Parts: sequence; structure tokens; C-alpha cells
Amino acid sequence: MTNISSETLAKLRAFDTPTICNVIELFDVRPRNTGYMDAHIIACFPDLPPMVGFASTATYRSFAPPRAGDVYFSYDAQVERFGEIDDPIVVVFQDLDDPPAAATIGEVMCTTYKTFGAVGVITSGAARDLDQVRALDFPVFARGINCSHGYAHIPQIHVPVRVGGIVVYPNDLLHGDRNGVTTIPRDIAAEVADIAPEFVAAEAIILNGLRQNPQPTAQLLKELRAESKAAIEKLRQRVSRTRRHTASVIE
Repeated sequence: MTNISSETLAKLRAFDTPTICNVIELFDVRPRNTGYMDAHIIACFPDLPPMVGFASTATYRSFAPPRAGDVYFSYDAQVERFGEIDDPIVVVFQDLDDPPAAATIGEVMCTTYKTFGAVGVITSGAARDLDQVRALDFPVFARGINCSHGYAHIPQIHVPVRVGGIVVYPNDLLHGDRNGVTTIPRDIAAEVADIAPEFVAAEAIILNGLRQNPQPTAQLLKELRAESKAAIEKLRQRVSRTRRHTASVIE
């Protein structure tokens, strides 16, 4: 498994999630309609900066109590197993109840997760205690809101989970902000972080050209788009895994 440095993580946090998605596309490592969570997963606190971390996955139920044990069965065991995942951690829950019967997370769980080093939580279920969790500056992504925790329990820890239409595996690298959440393939993470500024600069050709021209024309837009497209294509040729594979086969 590719190790990812703290420097790379810091670079990734400097960009919004749409930019990260755009840069990942340049590598041709997955179809453009995969790898990111769908519109069911919403940022509860859209004013917070981007969240970047590694998935500590779990499943969750709240409609009925577990067959035995505490209603918070495996909550402490989940934290004990944080050491199996790279730092920093993003807790990712698949709510097995559909629709969600109660909230997956609230103030106590988020306080605990943050205390033990997590930088955010994602659930296909619901969240609660929004004022208290917002005060923690702790990113939360959820399908909705619910006032109760029901019979909250965690049946499984560190298993593949399906959240927002994609499968998330333990230790997957995640990037999320007010626009949504995407996975980042670990083997290209460092390159994504390094070329993101160049991609932003290529897009800025259009943005700055339009903003700085008091009387823009369709011809100007066409020229700006062509220049931007050419700059992005140069980036694609540099990093695309498909092109590298093709070249190696020809040689």
C-alpha cells in the first residue's frame, strides 16, 4: 500500500473537492462517474475547510437493539482499532437501516472521535446535536438529520461499506468539503497534490480573461477556452496512466 506523507495531505487540504476530482480525471485511472459520493451525502457544516483523511469504516443499526450487550456495542472497540488505520482518520459509517431509523452520530461520539485523532465523520444515515458538534469544528457528512439515537449499535468494524453510492474500504483516502466527498487513489495522491496548482492555473485562464475584460466577446471566450484546454491537455499527457500504458506497449 502506498504511503502518503503529511506534506501531501497538507497540499490536498489546500484545494476544494471539485478541483481534486478534476485533477484525478487527468490520470485516466477510473471512469469519470465513479469514485465520489452521490448527492445523498451532504456536508452538515459547509463552512468548514476541506477534510482529508483515511477511512475507518463500520456498519451501524438503530431500529432494533442488538441480540446481546450494550446498545453502544463496539463503540469503544471501534476507537481501540483506530491504530489499524493511517492518520488522520475519517470515520465512515454505512447505516444498514433504510431509511435511517435514528441518528448515527452526535456530540458524544464526535467528541470522542476527535479526541482520538479523527478529523471527520461520514454516514449514510443521520446526524444530530448539530450545534454542539459544530462547536467542535468537526466535519460531518450525512444523509439527513434525526433527533434520536434509537437502539444505536455497531455490528462490524473495518469492513468494506457502501456509502453515497460507492464502496469505501478501510484506509481509503478521502477528501470532502461543502461540495461532497471523493476518494483519491493512493498511488496517485502525491501527484494529484503536486499538479493541482497547475490545473487551477489552467482554469484561471478563462476566469481571469473574462473578469479582466470589460467587453468580452464570444470570440474571446473561444480563444480563452482553447488556451485553457491546451494547458489541461498538457497536464493530461504528463500524468495519464492510459497514455503511459499505451506508450510502453508500443515500445
